[in-house]
Amino acid sequence: EKEKEKEKKEYRGKMSGIWARYNAMLEAQPLLTKALTSLTGFTAGDILAQSFIEGSDKPYDAMRTLRLGSFGFFIHGTTGHYFYGFLDSKLPGTKPITVATKVAIDQTIWNPIFGCMFFGYLNLVEGKSFADYQKKIQTDLKTAVMGSWAVWVPAHTINFAFIPSSQRLLYINTIQIGYNVFLSFLGNKGVDEPEEKKE
Repeated sequence: EKEKEKEKKEYRGKMSGIWARYNAMLEAQPLLTKALTSLTGFTAGDILAQSFIEGSDKPYDAMRTLRLGSFGFFIHGTTGHYFYGFLDSKLPGTKPITVATKVAIDQTIWNPIFGCMFFGYLNLVEGKSFADYQKKIQTDLKTAVMGSWAVWVPAHTINFAFIPSSQRLLYINTIQIGYNVFLSFLGNKGVDEPEEKKE
């Protein structure tokens, strides 16, 4: 019994040490830390998508994970840092009307912009044409935006009401890991499956 208690204390000590180091990094280098947090979230999301959601007959695609992870690092972490910083500076506080306004801005303005960046980045790194990008937007942007509402409206209500500004991207990325399974699947789904097989 004493050993179990000792192990619990050691574990709690390690976790609080990691948390303290993360917060110190966040304070010293907020942009880099958030970019690395998003890299982790998107990488984990794609690994989960490939391992558990998609057909087991498909071989694991490491380049796909690299593409998703790099999107997290270069785009999600950096734009999230500036967007949520801007939103918090313009709409400070946690009054219900403020939280509702932030959620509405996030989901009706930022969400479609994010979707365009997500599909655009994947289109670019996969060497596809602008016509492919337009097709992808027409086919999947609405699904991505509307599909996100079920997750992100309640998630951001909690986010803007209770989470400190500096911790927003960490909170988002914890939920994003699960949501990225959906995004990863959608981002890598062919626009026209039969034609893609012919290429």
